[in-house]
Amino acid sequence: MKKTVILLLSVLVMTTAMMAEDHVMAATRGASQNAAEAAPKALSLSLKEAQDYAVKQNRTLKNASLAVQEAYAQRWQTIASMLPQVDGSYAYSNYLGYSATMSTAMGSFNINMPNQGAIGVTAAVGLNGQGIVGALLNNVAIDMKKIALEKSESELRSSIMSAYVSVLALQSISNLLDSSLLNIQNLEQITQNTVNAGAAEQTTADQIRVRVNTLKNSINTQRRNVELATNSLKVLLDVPVETELVLTEPIDEVLSPERVLNLLSQNFSIENNLNYQLLAKQVELAKRNVHMAGWAYGPTIALAYNYTNQQYYGEGGMRMTPPNVIQVSVKMPLWSSGKRAAGVVEKKIALEEAKNTLSETTDNLAIQYRQLCFNLTNAYETYMNEKENIEVTQRVFNSATEKFKWGAASNLELTNASNDLINAQSTYVQAMLELINAQAELEEFLNK
Repeated sequence: MKKTVILLLSVLVMTTAMMAEDHVMAATRGASQNAAEAAPKALSLSLKEAQDYAVKQNRTLKNASLAVQEAYAQRWQTIASMLPQVDGSYAYSNYLGYSATMSTAMGSFNINMPNQGAIGVTAAVGLNGQGIVGALLNNVAIDMKKIALEKSESELRSSIMSAYVSVLALQSISNLLDSSLLNIQNLEQITQNTVNAGAAEQTTADQIRVRVNTLKNSINTQRRNVELATNSLKVLLDVPVETELVLTEPIDEVLSPERVLNLLSQNFSIENNLNYQLLAKQVELAKRNVHMAGWAYGPTIALAYNYTNQQYYGEGGMRMTPPNVIQVSVKMPLWSSGKRAAGVVEKKIALEEAKNTLSETTDNLAIQYRQLCFNLTNAYETYMNEKENIEVTQRVFNSATEKFKWGAASNLELTNASNDLINAQSTYVQAMLELINAQAELEEFLNK
């Protein structure tokens, strides 16, 4: 009978394990299929849509969100450890026909040892000051995880903003170079026709040809830069490289004067800064740790109830175990050779360190805010100047090409105008990226 039961249990365990394995494999296949189906073939996104999409898809943020849920689970474990714990048990004993012999003044006699079974239920609860403070520590830990999640999201939005504008800036420069190339190619054709007619030298046409090749090289470089910036944005969005991205928000709206001026007019509140919030929580955590270390001197109160139902399968046997038992205990620490005192001192020192770090950071944040505002103001002024410069150099280049077409400008003037345009475009892109980085840093600092 016992072998049959054991065999049935073994079969049940193996069947359950196989079913669980099949379920996990099926779930894995389903997840893979869903991931493949969910991968978009094309995305049209404004800046805010791109940021929201990245927040939803980013695995690092998902892990940070799971860390918050993990902190909640840890808090419940701490609380549950102070609540009643109930355990059940069953024990079966078979003495294989053994009988005990007891000797007395009146003689010896045997005591049967029948088979027996015992069902037991134990309920216990323990409470001490460290457990209560531990639950409060978990609350602080949850708040810190939430702040870390918010900080990660803010950093991701800032990175998306920089990558988004980088793609737009490089695309706009590529378009400008394409337009300039068309003008130079038309000019090359006119010059070559003039050479063929004997009205100009081949050297002039060759020099124009050099300008065409220079612009083509610049265009190819810009296209590679656009591809690189687009791939970087795809990585942040967590989309496959095959996905086609269409950025719908014009660059002038992202880098608008109103947006910059509105950001510079914001009042700085240090309580809104995520780094400050995180350090403030660390100070609070250090205070809780001091309280927990102090409660090492406190008592531990325990209450337990035990129920036992003992059953004999045969004649004889003595019931020595009472069916109901209640126990109350109080445990008080008396001497630890200074271990607990050293623990309190250690936590107090850690608290002072956390306070010093918070005070230093508070002073530095005020200075950092002024510096970030200065950086944004300077970057914006530089951007506006470079934007005007590229418009001027574009007009100069167009004028030079038109004059050269009619013989009113030399090849040197055309070459200088072309070089100035390429340099102005490069400087314009650099100023644009510096502006968007300064803007993103200040928005992240202000938690906007």
